[in-house]
Amino acid sequence: MTDVQSPPTQPKSSATTTASSAGMVRLRYAAITVWAVTLAVLTVTRVMSFDFLWILIAIGAGLVATSIGRRNPLLVVRDWLPFGLVLFAYDSTRGVAAFLGMPTRWNLAVDADRWMFGVVPTVWLQEHLKHADPQWWEVITSVVYMSYFIVPYALAAWLWLRDRTSWRRFVTRFVVLFLLGLVGYILVPAAPPWAAAQCTQSQIADGPAFPACLKTSPDGVPDGGLLGTVAPREDGAPFVERISSRGWDVLHIGPVRDVVEVGQERSNQVAAIPSLHAGLTGLLAMFMWRRTRKLGRTLWVGYAAAMAFTLVYSAEHYVFDLVLGWGLAALVMLGCGAAERWWSARSAEKPVSVDRVGQHA
Repeated sequence: MTDVQSPPTQPKSSATTTASSAGMVRLRYAAITVWAVTLAVLTVTRVMSFDFLWILIAIGAGLVATSIGRRNPLLVVRDWLPFGLVLFAYDSTRGVAAFLGMPTRWNLAVDADRWMFGVVPTVWLQEHLKHADPQWWEVITSVVYMSYFIVPYALAAWLWLRDRTSWRRFVTRFVVLFLLGLVGYILVPAAPPWAAAQCTQSQIADGPAFPACLKTSPDGVPDGGLLGTVAPREDGAPFVERISSRGWDVLHIGPVRDVVEVGQERSNQVAAIPSLHAGLTGLLAMFMWRRTRKLGRTLWVGYAAAMAFTLVYSAEHYVFDLVLGWGLAALVMLGCGAAERWWSARSAEKPVSVDRVGQHA
């Protein structure tokens, strides 16, 4: 009996393939446009805040849009799950430290900064630079501060789309840095300068995590609180205050300031040691050092330096916190690099099976 053979499948014409590809490109650009417009509307209407859940949702939605026609969008969920778990853990540190009864360190970083500089740098900077109303340079500090919630994830998204090997290495370092930082937040909860300016020694004598003075104003606190008196040279208020977001008022973009401040209120307000703002921006500079040329290196190192100045000037962190953050980033880079080299050497030493030798003969 003669077998009946089906006719061979005809390959798709190049015209059909080209039309399909062009359609996917148009769909991708349309999805990206919808994503960008939606993100802008949510930000302007103050629905979105700069807490990590919103950030992760925004980045994930953008990656799904940019993946259309390039790779399976469902990979976004699998590949970005580590970010979600780490950021969820970050939001949980506030309750864990309080549950364990860990006393908050209110004087540790203050004393360390005074020992290193003779003064508290935050106090000195606000005495010399701060005015009663925000000045033009606070536009820069506010943008730099907010960029922490965007730049690392934007870089990760770019690597995810362009260089999977570098992306995996970056994610590994990001996760390890955050996990070690979270251990610090749990075991050594510490108050930042803006909080210290609102509280007196008697109010924090027992190392409370969330004393009532955290919700008050530094205006009128006796002797400038834990930071001491402030003598502004300009028309600035005679106390240290949190000014990381008021530069947006110069641009008359009040909703952005509100979005940032809502995120600050929801975050762990005694998570200062180590500074992950400094640690992560330092990690970016170290990670990108060999992946960029001279201009790129200058920009990444300059970004880390600008973040450091912003954090100290705006009363978000002490210099002591920054040093610990940078040290942790360097430790993560060295440790992950050593682990990767060990794994590569171990893989190279594995004996090749007979079957695999035959396959490649």
